Amino acid sequence: MPNKKAAIKHLRQTVKRTQRNFLVKKNIKDIIKKGEKAIAQGKINERAQELTHNLQKAVDKAVKSGILKSNTGNRKKSRFATRLKKAGVKIPAAKKLQKEEVKK
Repeated sequence: MPNKKAAIKHLRQTVKRTQRNFLVKKNIKDIIKKGEKAIAQGKINERAQELTHNLQKAVDKAVKSGILKSNTGNRKKSRFATRLKKAGVKIPAAKKLQKEEVKK
């Protein structure tokens, strides 16, 4: 055990952060597993857009907070999209917002 106050505090912080990081990573893995299970059962067409959205949101949030590195997050999203494409799922692209013309 650490014998200085600062070291004890650091230990507490590390335990808390480790638990939080574990839960975030577990959530991402669960979303991927749900997608793989749906692909195996042939029910992916109904849930593809929802799962893709949830995965991208979770991964981007984890990358932003430093839990995952950028390339790791991009790789997870890319591999999930590749699996969906191989299963024959077409996910519509996000709607692009049109710029409004500025009146002078």
